[in-house]
Amino acid sequence: MPKRKIVRIDEEKCTGCGLCVTPCAEGAIQLVNGKAKVLREELCDGAGFCLGVCPAGALTIEEREAPEFSEAAVHEHQQGREKTYMVQTCFNCGRSEEQVPLLPCRNRGASLWVCTRCLPALIHG
Repeated sequence: MPKRKIVRIDEEKCTGCGLCVTPCAEGAIQLVNGKAKVLREELCDGAGFCLGVCPAGALTIEEREAPEFSEAAVHEHQQGREKTYMVQTCFNCGRSEEQVPLLPCRNRGASLWVCTRCLPALIHG
Protein backbone atom coordinates (compact mmCIF):
# COMPACT_ATOMS: atom_id res chain seq x y z
CA MET A 1 0.00 0.00 0.00
CA PRO A 2 1.31 3.48 -0.81
CA LYS A 3 2.06 6.15 1.81
CA ARG A 4 -0.09 9.25 1.49
CA LYS A 5 -1.66 12.04 3.51
CA ILE A 6 -4.98 11.15 5.08
CA VAL A 7 -7.25 12.45 7.85
CA ARG A 8 -6.84 10.94 11.32
CA ILE A 9 -9.58 11.35 13.93
CA ASP A 10 -8.68 11.10 17.61
CA GLU A 11 -11.68 9.33 19.15
CA GLU A 12 -10.80 10.53 22.65
CA LYS A 13 -11.00 14.18 21.55
CA CYS A 14 -14.01 13.76 19.23
CA THR A 15 -17.21 15.10 20.77
CA GLY A 16 -19.44 13.80 17.99
CA CYS A 17 -20.64 17.28 16.99
CA GLY A 18 -20.58 16.30 13.29
CA LEU A 19 -19.18 19.61 12.01
CA CYS A 20 -16.45 17.73 10.10
CA VAL A 21 -18.96 15.72 8.05
CA THR A 22 -20.22 18.58 5.87
CA PRO A 23 -16.84 19.86 4.57
CA CYS A 24 -15.95 16.34 3.41
CA ALA A 25 -17.34 16.56 -0.12
CA GLU A 26 -16.26 12.98 -0.84
CA GLY A 27 -18.32 11.51 2.03
CA ALA A 28 -15.38 9.81 3.74
CA ILE A 29 -16.34 11.06 7.22
CA GLN A 30 -19.55 10.02 8.93
CA LEU A 31 -20.82 9.81 12.48
CA VAL A 32 -20.87 6.28 13.88
CA ASN A 33 -22.05 5.64 17.44
CA GLY A 34 -21.65 9.33 18.27
CA LYS A 35 -18.08 9.69 16.95
CA ALA A 36 -16.68 10.90 13.62
CA LYS A 37 -14.99 8.16 11.60
CA VAL A 38 -13.24 7.92 8.24
CA LEU A 39 -15.34 5.05 6.92
CA ARG A 40 -13.44 4.34 3.73
CA GLU A 41 -9.88 5.59 3.38
CA GLU A 42 -10.00 5.57 -0.43
CA LEU A 43 -12.67 8.30 -0.21
CA CYS A 44 -10.40 10.66 1.78
CA ASP A 45 -8.43 12.98 -0.51
CA GLY A 46 -6.38 14.40 2.37
CA ALA A 47 -7.32 17.99 1.51
CA GLY A 48 -8.17 18.67 5.15
CA PHE A 49 -11.16 20.99 4.78
CA CYS A 50 -12.59 19.15 7.79
CA LEU A 51 -9.69 20.09 10.10
CA GLY A 52 -10.52 23.75 10.61
CA VAL A 53 -14.12 23.20 11.66
CA CYS A 54 -13.42 20.77 14.52
CA PRO A 55 -13.86 22.68 17.80
CA ALA A 56 -12.13 19.90 19.75
CA GLY A 57 -9.02 19.64 17.56
CA ALA A 58 -9.67 15.93 17.02
CA LEU A 59 -8.69 15.90 13.35
CA THR A 60 -5.18 15.93 11.92
CA ILE A 61 -3.51 14.99 8.67
CA GLU A 62 -1.01 12.19 8.88
CA GLU A 63 1.15 10.46 6.31
CA ARG A 64 0.75 6.71 6.46
CA GLU A 65 0.00 3.65 4.42
CA ALA A 66 -3.51 3.88 3.02
CA PRO A 67 -5.34 2.85 -0.14
CA GLU A 68 -4.97 5.29 -3.06
CA PHE A 69 -7.58 8.03 -3.24
CA SER A 70 -10.18 6.97 -5.81
CA GLU A 71 -12.44 9.43 -7.62
CA ALA A 72 -14.29 6.42 -9.05
CA ALA A 73 -14.98 5.15 -5.51
CA VAL A 74 -16.21 8.62 -4.51
CA HIS A 75 -18.55 8.73 -7.50
CA GLU A 76 -19.82 5.22 -6.74
CA HIS A 77 -20.27 6.05 -3.04
CA GLN A 78 -22.36 9.12 -3.88
CA GLN A 79 -24.63 7.36 -6.39
CA GLY A 80 -28.16 7.01 -5.10
CA ARG A 81 -27.43 9.01 -1.95
CA GLU A 82 -29.45 12.09 -1.21
CA LYS A 83 -27.16 15.09 -1.47
CA THR A 84 -27.56 16.98 1.74
CA TYR A 85 -25.32 19.70 3.03
CA MET A 86 -25.47 22.77 5.17
CA VAL A 87 -25.18 25.83 2.96
CA GLN A 88 -22.18 27.88 4.06
CA THR A 89 -22.00 31.66 3.80
CA CYS A 90 -19.22 34.21 3.54
CA PHE A 91 -18.52 35.58 7.01
CA ASN A 92 -17.88 39.02 5.50
CA CYS A 93 -20.75 39.67 3.08
CA GLY A 94 -23.20 36.83 3.78
CA ARG A 95 -23.34 35.47 0.22
CA SER A 96 -23.93 31.72 0.11
CA GLU A 97 -21.98 29.02 -1.69
CA GLU A 98 -24.98 28.75 -4.01
CA GLN A 99 -24.23 32.31 -5.20
CA VAL A 100 -20.42 32.49 -5.24
CA PRO A 101 -17.46 30.15 -4.68
CA LEU A 102 -16.36 29.98 -1.03
CA LEU A 103 -12.97 29.14 0.46
CA PRO A 104 -12.16 28.07 4.01
CA CYS A 105 -10.13 30.59 5.99
CA ARG A 106 -9.03 31.42 9.51
CA ASN A 107 -9.72 34.85 10.98
CA ARG A 108 -8.98 35.86 14.57
CA GLY A 109 -8.80 32.21 15.65
CA ALA A 110 -12.06 31.16 14.00
CA SER A 111 -12.53 28.77 11.08
CA LEU A 112 -14.75 30.58 8.58
CA TRP A 113 -15.74 30.69 4.92
CA VAL A 114 -14.95 33.63 2.65
CA CYS A 115 -16.21 34.26 -0.87
CA THR A 116 -13.89 34.95 -3.75
CA ARG A 117 -15.19 38.53 -3.96
CA CYS A 118 -14.25 39.35 -0.34
CA LEU A 119 -10.94 37.48 -0.28
CA PRO A 120 -8.84 40.15 -2.08
CA ALA A 121 -9.88 42.81 0.44
CA LEU A 122 -8.88 40.50 3.30
CA ILE A 123 -5.50 39.87 1.71
CA HIS A 124 -4.72 43.44 0.65
CA GLY A 125 -6.61 45.36 3.33
